[in-house]
Amino acid sequence: QVQLVESGGGLVQAGGSLRLSCAASGRTFSTSGMGWFRQAPGKERDIVAAISWSGGNTYYAEFVKGRFTISRDNAKNTMYLQMNSLKPEDTAVYYCAGSARAFYMGTLEHGYDYWGQGTQVTVSS
Repeated sequence: QVQLVESGGGLVQAGGSLRLSCAASGRTFSTSGMGWFRQAPGKERDIVAAISWSGGNTYYAEFVKGRFTISRDNAKNTMYLQMNSLKPEDTAVYYCAGSARAFYMGTLEHGYDYWGQGTQVTVSS
């Protein structure tokens, strides 16, 4: 059974930082792209960042560029999202996602086959 488990969410003041982790089990994602999405109350789920299988290519949504950094450790089958300079509008449930297709890297939900349960990030003003 494939599982993606996010951790590291919480409550932080504006300007603060959090580091999210996504630990995968049940299969290796070392040859697959992975991504972080987020969903705020009443809004659709949006791509935040994506990373290629090797970590050599990354994508960031415009609203997080320069503040968030996506990375991965294939030896640990784990992906990370370092979030700095957090803003109240970053408040959302953050989901990690992994693709079943080798070497896939994309920004659309339907490109990902495995999803975590989500972790809440709340940024207070």
